[in-house]
Amino acid sequence: MYIPHSEEETQKILKFLGLSSLEDLFSHIDSFLLSEPKLPRGKSEEELRRYFKDVSSQNKSLVCFAGFGAYDRIVPSVIWQILNRGEFLTAYTPYQSEASQGTLQAIFEYQSLMCELTGMDVANAGVYDGGSALAEAILMARAIRGEGFRVVLSEGIHPYYREVVKTYLMGYKDEIILSSLEERGYTDLNRLEDFVKDGKAHALAVQYPNFLGFVEPLEEIAWVSKRYEVPLVVVCDPVALALLKPPGELGADIVVGEGQQMGIPLNFGGPYAGFFCTKMEYVRKMPGRLVGMAEDVEGKRAFTLVLQTREQHIRRERATSNICTNQNLMALANLLYMVLLGKEGIKEVAVQSLSKAIYFKERLLELGLKEVYTGKHLWEFPLRGMKVKELYEKALKAGFLFGVPLESFGYADTLLIAVTEKRTKEEMDRLVEALA
Repeated sequence: MYIPHSEEETQKILKFLGLSSLEDLFSHIDSFLLSEPKLPRGKSEEELRRYFKDVSSQNKSLVCFAGFGAYDRIVPSVIWQILNRGEFLTAYTPYQSEASQGTLQAIFEYQSLMCELTGMDVANAGVYDGGSALAEAILMARAIRGEGFRVVLSEGIHPYYREVVKTYLMGYKDEIILSSLEERGYTDLNRLEDFVKDGKAHALAVQYPNFLGFVEPLEEIAWVSKRYEVPLVVVCDPVALALLKPPGELGADIVVGEGQQMGIPLNFGGPYAGFFCTKMEYVRKMPGRLVGMAEDVEGKRAFTLVLQTREQHIRRERATSNICTNQNLMALANLLYMVLLGKEGIKEVAVQSLSKAIYFKERLLELGLKEVYTGKHLWEFPLRGMKVKELYEKALKAGFLFGVPLESFGYADTLLIAVTEKRTKEEMDRLVEALA
């Protein structure tokens, strides 16, 4: 063990803290956690292999009808074959001096396709996840507006994303207001306008579709934001944009979201990759990395990091954010997904998900479950019933993950159900029979 402080320095620190020993420093920790762990004897490589094989055999594979921000979609095998190549699979995102032209070009292509998908002018190299992308967008909107102390968030934004925003804004002491949903499951436009018309708001954020699956009237929301000159941040589902009008065409100032659906399998919560797009006029206020295309001294095409105001090195006193890296490998998965499927392929994924969701919802309504809202949704929707807890448990025993219970989010006796292109009619019929 290496202890950097001398005994004299240690005693000086303890005296300053009003403690008599190092043990007192850790007295608030349960003694059980400080005691010597009772570990079993060491195992050989073969014994470990057998042990973990036995443990893994106890895992139960469930047919997934849950979403809530993470979706069980088909991932083409070639994506992870490419990602596992040594050229891409690195321990950490390389800095400019270490980045190969191949890595930079891949990021540039990713940025280009994200712009095409969202209808925006410029995209960065990605951020950590959807939640941090939204929080960074709120801070960027704050810089764009230059005044105001209020952030207006639709209640249709994912509850976890809203918590991330609260954490980010804790030091700013901004007022955060939640704008409620109306009977169709859309953000109430009248309430929304009430919160921004006094000029005190510096950001307005909605989700498209919202976390309950309903397609917000984005064009009308954008009209409100433009009328009162409040930057509009849109959290969107990238696969849904194959069917819906891109937020950039409807008036969004900043578009963010989670890229998990595009080539990243479910994996105990991560790693995922947030995407971040905006208008060209705001590019200097955008956080994160940005790869641009230029020419080298020989006049050949070259890729490089551009507009770098990053907290770690160049012009760090002007840094727009403390995000100084990106989820490069996950962003590459998103790129490969978009390239392999193309426009028509992603649209087919969306169409299949929607048509299967309509079929499954009709079967569930026949069981006596009720709709919570009356608006238009895509492949995710909430249903309510007096016995949803029993149904959820019954489905688990039958091998199905039947949605996400929403009781802790203010929706009693409600399940949020998601259907992707991966689900089959046979699986849906089997679950309905088990519940019936």
